[in-house]
Amino acid sequence: MTEFLTLLRKELLRFWKVGFQTVCAPVLTALLYLMIFSQVLDNHVQVYGVRYTAFLIPGLVMMSVLQNAFANSSSSLIQSKITGNLVFVLLTPISNVQFFVAYLLAATIRGAVVGSGVLLATCWVGGLSLAEPVWILVFTLLGGALMGALGLIAGMWAEKFDQLAAFQNFLILPLTMLSGVFYSVQSLPAFWQELSRMNPLFYLIDGFRYGFFAVSDASPWLSFGVALGFTAVIGLLSFILLVRGYKLRT
Repeated sequence: MTEFLTLLRKELLRFWKVGFQTVCAPVLTALLYLMIFSQVLDNHVQVYGVRYTAFLIPGLVMMSVLQNAFANSSSSLIQSKITGNLVFVLLTPISNVQFFVAYLLAATIRGAVVGSGVLLATCWVGGLSLAEPVWILVFTLLGGALMGALGLIAGMWAEKFDQLAAFQNFLILPLTMLSGVFYSVQSLPAFWQELSRMNPLFYLIDGFRYGFFAVSDASPWLSFGVALGFTAVIGLLSFILLVRGYKLRT
């Protein structure tokens, strides 16, 4: 247990000591999105009967959770591989389960910290409520765990920062930006609605938003089932790769 707590503390300190970059910068990015879109659309668009700005905030919060959870586990692992200090972690009496859980928990915590920062920074906007706070917590944890596990896969697969950047730019960024963060999928043509529903991150965004307004494009239970299923599959895959030492012990 001591080994697990030590590794978890190391992963938490890794992002917290550079919090201006890992926490403040993503919060500022989300605020810029909010300022730009609210100025352009707030007086012209309503979704679920609420102002567009209020509708947008939960999407920005969850997008921040997802992107930062992925960034935490993936960047930590590839930095350790490139600098060569990963061997000192692998040689310690830390089990694969402890290693896996520590990385996922640290990624989830970073995502939750950044998401909370975005929410606090935008609390001056009216129209927000906590209609179903349990769903907010559930989808935050699922989103952090899913992206933390995906970050582990990316960190194991990538051999240099360029490959990790490609993984993030061509997979993670499109999935998050096209998951309903900035719009309701009900406003899309039928073809794009069906395509959006094939994106697992859509269900995380939609379920998380349901926690604020008690209204969503899909049933929260369907979103929960899809998110839980994808989290289990990606988590199992990343754990299997970790146990096999995929690109870690070569």
